[in-house]
This record gives sequence, structure tokens and C-alpha cells, in this order.
Amino acid sequence: MSKKTAKPPAKKSPAKKPPKKPPAKTQAKSAAKKKPKQPARKPGPTLAESADKFALYQRSVQSPTVDIEFFDAEFQKHRSRVPLSVREDFCGTALFSAEWCKSDPRRTALGVDLDGPTLDWGRANTLAAAPPDAAERVTLAQTDVRDTSLPAVDLIVAMNFSYCIFKTREELREYFAAACKNLVDDGVFALEVYGGTEAVVALSDERELRGGLTYVWEQEKFNPINHHTLCHITWKFRDGSQLYRAFTYDWRLWTLPELGELLQEAGFSAVKFYFERVEADDEDDEYMTGTGEFVEHTEIENQEAWLGYVVALK
Repeated sequence: MSKKTAKPPAKKSPAKKPPKKPPAKTQAKSAAKKKPKQPARKPGPTLAESADKFALYQRSVQSPTVDIEFFDAEFQKHRSRVPLSVREDFCGTALFSAEWCKSDPRRTALGVDLDGPTLDWGRANTLAAAPPDAAERVTLAQTDVRDTSLPAVDLIVAMNFSYCIFKTREELREYFAAACKNLVDDGVFALEVYGGTEAVVALSDERELRGGLTYVWEQEKFNPINHHTLCHITWKFRDGSQLYRAFTYDWRLWTLPELGELLQEAGFSAVKFYFERVEADDEDDEYMTGTGEFVEHTEIENQEAWLGYVVALK
């Protein structure tokens, strides 16, 4: 992927000085040729102005069916049964919850998020678009993910790194302990993680999508002392407009050993790490491509960027 410095919306160019008044003879000749002035046409909204940032987020960032396939297989491998109830923490528009309930008529989902307007969008769009029998098995709760009064479930997931809003070990351990308490006896907790050498530098990464749309992930700041990072999502459109920094994330980028230690301190019996298996594109192994298959590892080579799951067993 190309990496370019992200730029703010273009500023208006300064007004140009009016041209000097032509001589009278030339002015009269120009006036004779001048056509009647047409009324100004009011321009319509740009693609950015008419875009829905939540719909764009679902299209650009989320792959719930891939996640569900992985969680289902790993849960069955470790627990010898099919997981039926899920809690989607930091659920946002509840896309994962809806897809979970669509995947099996026995399944239920609880989506938890603090942001009321985002949950309302999910009800009006994500759940409204789902089959009624699936939508009615999704419950959305506007509460803190550390709320221990929530019902126990088979599986809790924290996708898209949102747990990184917790910036101290005490806060993150409290969240993990609450998740452990809200799982059934053989429950499973799963986190999505990212890292690599490029995760700890300022950069902007662009990805082309269908329809002339460009998704931009910007890492504006990274502090190596405390691992605090400030990131943004921008979309650029084919008409030149952009939805600039539609989402902003003020996070701590947690390392894998920190996550593993805190999960065990919170009461989980085992912690496993999964990373995408890659294959060489040619005989020289110069270019590697992800296969979409996530495999458990105890040791990996560091890369420019990696994506994985942390799975904790109660």
C-alpha cells in the first residue's frame, strides 16, 4: 500500500486582483460580444457531504462473517460445543451482532456501547436491514463494558481495537475481569489486535475501494514512552471531496505480552495468540500474501504490520 502524508482539506485560494481596465475601444468591442448573463446554477452536495460515515465504516473496516467463522471454529475446538450467545463490546452500529444472529437461528447477541446516537443508527439501519427473526434476537445496551450486571454469555468479543481506550493497566484489568465474570463457566473472550514496526510511527495509509472511494488510515502521533497514539479515518471521493477525520481514536497501543499478562491477572486460565498465515507470491519469497486463515503461534517474526486475535479461555 502507498503511504503518503495526510493533508487537511484544501484551503480556499486567495482572491485574485481584478484585471486592469482595458482601453475604451477594446472595452466597447468586448461589450458587443458579451452574451446575456445566465443565472448562477446552484451546485448540489458533494459526495462527502451526502455520505454516511457509519455506512462507510462498515464497508471499509468490518468483516463480521470472517470473524464469526474464526470464533465459531476456535470455540468448538476448545469447548467441544457450538457457541450460541455473544456479547459484542464497543459494538457501535452492531454489525457483528446482526451477522451473528443471521448465522444460526438459535443464536442471540447483546451489543454494548456508551454512544447513544451510534446505537440508534444501528437500530435504524443495521437491524432494520437484517431479517426480522435475526434482528429480534439482538439486544443493544447503552452502558459501560465494565458493567458486571450484564447477563452471562458464551463468547465476548472486542473488535476493532476499541479496548485501547483504556490507557492504564488498572483500567484494562478491570475491563478484562468484568468480561471474565460475565462469561459462562466455559466461556471465551476474544480481542482483535494489531501491531508491527509501522504501528509505532506517524504515517498515512491509503486503500482504494470500489466506486472511486479511498479509505485513509492516519496515525498522527505515537509516544514511545507511554504508547499513546492518535489515529484518524478519512474518506476521499471521486469528485475530489473528502470526509476528513470522520473518526478519531485516542488510544494506548497495548503490546501482546501486556495483554496476555493482564488477561491472566483478570482470571482467565489460558491465553492464545493467532496471526494470519501468509504465502509467498513467487519462488523467491519476495512478496507475501495473507491467506485469510488465522493460526495459533507462540513465536512470530515481526513485520511492518500484522493483524491478529487474542483468545482467552475462562
